[in-house]
Amino acid sequence: MNTKKLSWVLAVAAVLLPAALDACTNFLCSRGSTVDGSTMITYAADSHTRYGELRYCPRAKHAKGEMLRLYDYGSRKYLMEIAQPAETYNVVGFINEYQLAIGETTWGGRKELSGGNAEGIDYGNLIYVTLQRARNCREAIKVMDELTREYGYCNGGESFSLSDGKEVWIYEIDSKGSEKGAVWVARRVPEGYVCGHANQARITTFPWEKKGEWKSVSSKHMDKIFRDEVECVYSWDVAEFARKRGWYSGKDEDFSYADTYNPLTFSGLRACESRVWSMFNRVNKEMQKYEKFVMGDKSAERLPLWIKPDRKLSVRDVMALMRDHFEGTAMDMTQDVGAGPWHCPYRWRPMDFEVDGKKYVHERAISTQQTGFSFVAQSRSWLKDKVGGVLWFGVDDTYSTCYCPMYCGLTQVPVCFEAGNGSMSQYSETAAFWLFNRVSNFAYLRYDSMIEDIKKVQGELEEMFEKEVLKADGRLEGVENETRVTGELNKLSNLWADKMMKRWRELDQMLLVKYIDGNIKHEKDGKIETTETGVVKFPKQPKYPDWFYRLIVDEKGEVLRERD
Repeated sequence: MNTKKLSWVLAVAAVLLPAALDACTNFLCSRGSTVDGSTMITYAADSHTRYGELRYCPRAKHAKGEMLRLYDYGSRKYLMEIAQPAETYNVVGFINEYQLAIGETTWGGRKELSGGNAEGIDYGNLIYVTLQRARNCREAIKVMDELTREYGYCNGGESFSLSDGKEVWIYEIDSKGSEKGAVWVARRVPEGYVCGHANQARITTFPWEKKGEWKSVSSKHMDKIFRDEVECVYSWDVAEFARKRGWYSGKDEDFSYADTYNPLTFSGLRACESRVWSMFNRVNKEMQKYEKFVMGDKSAERLPLWIKPDRKLSVRDVMALMRDHFEGTAMDMTQDVGAGPWHCPYRWRPMDFEVDGKKYVHERAISTQQTGFSFVAQSRSWLKDKVGGVLWFGVDDTYSTCYCPMYCGLTQVPVCFEAGNGSMSQYSETAAFWLFNRVSNFAYLRYDSMIEDIKKVQGELEEMFEKEVLKADGRLEGVENETRVTGELNKLSNLWADKMMKRWRELDQMLLVKYIDGNIKHEKDGKIETTETGVVKFPKQPKYPDWFYRLIVDEKGEVLRERD
C-alpha cells in the first residue's frame, strides 16, 4: 500500500493546541443578515502558545491506496492513517477553493467522555480533512459524520461554524468516550439571522425527524442532508446515548444537546456566553435583557441560539464585532481599577483570583492579548468560487490587528503569513505575527492614547482593502483563463500583505518616537512637530487621573507628602 505524508498536515500539527488550552470566539452571519448577501463566519484562535500564520494545502490528485498520516494537533502524537480520496481541494487557512469555510471553539464536554477513544480523529484534522474533501456546508457535515463513524473521534466537545456561498451552519460534537464515533447535532442559521459560540455548547432543543428513518447506523441516513428543506441533522443516537449513560430520561423532542453534554456553569456563562451576548448586544437593541443571565444568573432568561440584527451587516461591521472589551456594559474592561490609569482592557492571567477567602474573576472579552490569529471568512455566491471566497486574515489581538484579504483561490501565501516564518520561540523580522505583537505590546503601556493611533492606520488599510477587493472582483470575474485568474489572486493577496506590513512598520516606528519615556510628542499629518530651529517641541505629559492619585496617597501618602 502506498503511504504518503503531507508536509502541510505535519506543519499544522505544530501550531494547534490541546482542547483544554483553547478559548476562541466565532460569529456566524447568514446571507439575509448582510448588506451584500454574502455569508460570513469569524474565528479568533486564542492561545498563549499559538503562533499566527496562514496554512496552505494545494489541490491534489491521489492514487488508489494512497494514505494520509494524521498527527494530533495538540500533542503531535501519531494517530492513524486514513485513505485519501481521488482528489482533494485547495485550502487556504480555514477556507477552500469552493468558498467553504470552517471555524471552531472548544468546550470540552462531559468529563466522563474526555480522552475515551484510543484511536480517533481529532477536531483539528476533522476541520482540515473536511475542507480538503467537501464543497459546501452540507457536504462538510456528511464528511464529518463519515469520518467520525469510520475512524472515531478522540477529542471532547467542539462547536464548529460552517459557511459556503449560500448557507451557514452551527455544528456541535462530543466524543462517546470508550465507544467509537461521536454524538452531534447541526442546525442551519435561518436567513436574516446571526449566531455565535464561544467555548460553550449552544444548541439546546432541536427539530426531530418525525418518521424515524434515523434509527440506523448506515451512512444512507445522511442522504437527507442534501434536501434543501432540511435545516437540522444529528447523529442517530444523540439522545439514546445520553439515556444509556443515565444523563437523560425524557422524550426526544425535549432533549437539549447543550444541557446534556455541556451543562452551564458560572464560567460557562461569564467567560463564554457573555462573548456571544456582547456581539448580539451590539447589533440588536433588545439584548440588554440577557445581561443578568450572562453575568452568572442561570435562572434568568436564557440567551437565544440566534437573533435577527436591527440592521444588515457589512464585512467591516463584522470585523468591528470581533473588537470588543464589553464597552458600555456592566463588564466594561476599560473602566475598573484593573485597567490602570490609561484604561488598558487586558488582564494578565490567571483569570481568577482570591482575596480574603473570596473568589473573583477577570472578564474574558472577545478581544484578548493572546490571540494567535483571527479571520472573517466571506463567501459570495454571485462570483466564481476562486474569487468569491475571501479570508480576511489578521494576527495577534483582534482589537489592534489589520484584516488583510486573502482570496480562497490563491496558491502562494504571502511571506509575512507563511508557515515556518518564525514561531512562538523564534522571532522573525518578516513575520506579521511579531510585527503586530511589537505594536500591541507597546500600546499596552499607554493604551488609551496609542490605540487611537493604531485604529487610525487600521481603518485606513481596511477601507483601502475593501475598495480594492471590489475593484478586483469586477476585473477578475470576466477573466476566463483560470491560470491567469490564479496568478492575479496571488499577485493581489501578496501585494496587499506587503502594503500592510510596510504601513505597520511605519506605525511601529512612529509609536516609539511619539511615546518614548511616557511622554507624548506633538504630531501633525504623521510627522513629529519641531520648532523653527528643528528642536522637537516639548512633549505633552498628561497627568494620571485623580482616582489613581488617590490610590497612591491611600497607600503611600505619608511617605510622599510634601512637608514645610
